[in-house]
Amino acid sequence: MLVLTAVFAPVIAPHDPNTLNTADKLQGPSRTYWLGTDDVGRDILSRVLYGGRISLVIGIAATSVALLIGTLIGAVSGYFGGFIDNLLMRLVDVFLSFPSLFILIVLATVLRTNSHLRQYSGSIWPIAVVIGILSWMGLARIVRASFLALREKEFVEAARAAGATNARIMFRHILPGSLGPIIVQGTLLIAASIITESGLSYLGFGVQPPTATWGTLLDDAQAHMQQLPVFAIAPGLMIFMTVMSINYVGDGLRDAFDPHGYR
Repeated sequence: MLVLTAVFAPVIAPHDPNTLNTADKLQGPSRTYWLGTDDVGRDILSRVLYGGRISLVIGIAATSVALLIGTLIGAVSGYFGGFIDNLLMRLVDVFLSFPSLFILIVLATVLRTNSHLRQYSGSIWPIAVVIGILSWMGLARIVRASFLALREKEFVEAARAAGATNARIMFRHILPGSLGPIIVQGTLLIAASIITESGLSYLGFGVQPPTATWGTLLDDAQAHMQQLPVFAIAPGLMIFMTVMSINYVGDGLRDAFDPHGYR
């Protein structure tokens, strides 16, 4: 339902999310503005709906990047083992030592201050890519463990005996058996990416105005929380509901793929 609401925001939203109307600024909920208006007269409900689109796109795009990197590194590490495994796992440890939010803030600052890169400042795609680059490590370990368990199975030995290449064995024979954990981790990464983007935008280093995300809406609401609490409650509630829903989906998928597993 939340995804459909975001997808069909242009149809559902009662107003243009970026239309200014200073005569109606900081209005409370009414028939015209169901959740009220912000400090420049924009409809809060419309901005919450459109903000969900951006937050979900960033979450899905960042997860796609993380899935690509994590699956590739985990597959190579688990399949070949030995020196390659040790090297790639040390790479995972290095990335895990990075403070992700700090790196994102530094990147946003560089994009803003560099005249050649300023055009990318506040764009959703650099943010999504960097979040993905900083989020693949847990997935890589999961894929590695799955490949270590499957690489000595009889169907893999049969593929080797038939002359299949390493790449074919990895991605044609072993990877399908690892899709369950990958899908589960992917759903959890979407939730984590949405939280990361929201936190970054709340601090003023994410997507820049007038583009609405749930994080930027929370940032805008700081100065008016006592006068208009719904300004902060609406995007905060959407973040909470979306992340909880995605995590419940992830838990359900985990139980479906591994009904006898232990958490």
